[in-house]
Amino acid sequence: METLTLLYTIVAVASTYVLWFHLLSRRLSGPKVYPLVGSLPVLFANRSRIHDWIASNLRLTGGLATYQTCTIAVPCLAYKQGFFTVTCHPKNIEHILRTRFDNYPKGPKWQTAFHDLLGQGIFNSDGETWLIQRKTAALEFTTRTLRQAMDRWVNRTIKNRLWKILDQAADNNLSVDLQDLLLRLTFDNICGLTFGKDPETLSPELPENPFSVAFDTATEATLQRMLYPGFLWKLQKLFCVGAEKRLKKSLEVVENYMNDAIDARKEAPSDDLLSRFMKKRDVDGNLFPSSVLQRIALNFVLAGRDTSSVALSWFFWLVMNHPDVERKIITEISTVLKETRGSDVQKWIDEPLVFDEADKLMYLKAALAETLRLYPSVPQDFKYVMSDDVLPDGTFVPAGSTVTYSIYSVGRMKTIWGEDCMEFRPERWLSAKEDRFESPKDGYKFVAFNAGPRTCLGKDLAYLQMKSAASAVLLRYRLSPAPGHRVEQKMSLTLFMKNGLRVFLHPRTLAA
Repeated sequence: METLTLLYTIVAVASTYVLWFHLLSRRLSGPKVYPLVGSLPVLFANRSRIHDWIASNLRLTGGLATYQTCTIAVPCLAYKQGFFTVTCHPKNIEHILRTRFDNYPKGPKWQTAFHDLLGQGIFNSDGETWLIQRKTAALEFTTRTLRQAMDRWVNRTIKNRLWKILDQAADNNLSVDLQDLLLRLTFDNICGLTFGKDPETLSPELPENPFSVAFDTATEATLQRMLYPGFLWKLQKLFCVGAEKRLKKSLEVVENYMNDAIDARKEAPSDDLLSRFMKKRDVDGNLFPSSVLQRIALNFVLAGRDTSSVALSWFFWLVMNHPDVERKIITEISTVLKETRGSDVQKWIDEPLVFDEADKLMYLKAALAETLRLYPSVPQDFKYVMSDDVLPDGTFVPAGSTVTYSIYSVGRMKTIWGEDCMEFRPERWLSAKEDRFESPKDGYKFVAFNAGPRTCLGKDLAYLQMKSAASAVLLRYRLSPAPGHRVEQKMSLTLFMKNGLRVFLHPRTLAA
């Protein structure tokens, strides 16, 4: 009798669950929903092209008079409400990032997953904890001293390391993985700027640096937490197995390295970000303890390393495939250097561009912005819904659910960017005379650097670093893809190239 009662209970629960998914699927504007598993089968089938798949779903929901929003159903194990909302319309994004900013925090799922790596750092916190760090960082990022420090780090890395590696490869007709070199370059720069310690990962031998390797491993293991229900990775953490075991070991290396950096800065303060934060006080008026300083520094390293290098990788790939854009970039750089250094071409390539020269490169900035429109370094972001809300397009989002805004999809919508939205056309960022860079009037059409209160503080420094690196490579070399090399997107929170960017370098002849 008890067995029969249990069977009836199981059937009743299963039937209720199937009915719930059936009713849910009828009101969702998104991919097909299956009983029990929701949209997971189609998500899994498109896992290698997830960003393009999301964009195609959003395109189907967005006509000329409607917004682009869809809802994807998933098992309740992964998301509290059984589904998450995906949007790419600027009005909805503005609502999430500015109008109702307080209603869309990082949320408990994100913060819990990233806590071991980032703690309560600026990119993993909300509320007062976030605000005090934001205000402190904002003051520092507006100083000319920080800009000058970044200029020195970038130029030193380019001249003493990047050029030597590229010259050697060109002389021996060898291909290089440009994405790997750029990752090393930006990693060394951001470490130097953040805590004044150069890991020297960009060296001719391309060495494996323990801190760099541990940081990569810890980041990868942390990202995996976002892909699975919380109880799974928490079980792994409890028993110290799998990715959680790797994360624990990596964090030990990272923390030891950071502790050494903090101790060094206490003995000899410098003009790096860590030294500056060591002088600041928290909301209670106390100096930041070493554990907090450690996480603050790691937050800046995470943000400043991957985004710029990934953007540059896609930029070089697009330029290789658009020689007309390349010609315009070379002409602009040559014109600026002729004004600042004279007609001696050798002087153009003896030293990397200083930031004051890079400031003048409007077309190059437009090409970089156009790259980020099509291939944003962070293709999508997630927000937690604190209380029930309705987006500008009428989509209801319940408290406890997840809203994703697809930055990748925004740049690929004809209703937002026009019929030529899939074309690489830097001119769309310039004034009619092409002598001035112009951002879109609707700032939420382009959120590669976030928007609203969380707008990236390092945006201007990022552009300057990318301009300097791009000029350093293109002035000396014409690039060509290695035969047989496939450029594909890596499915992660950052839009890496799955197989890197392997290219050959051909010395360029410049004319004054």
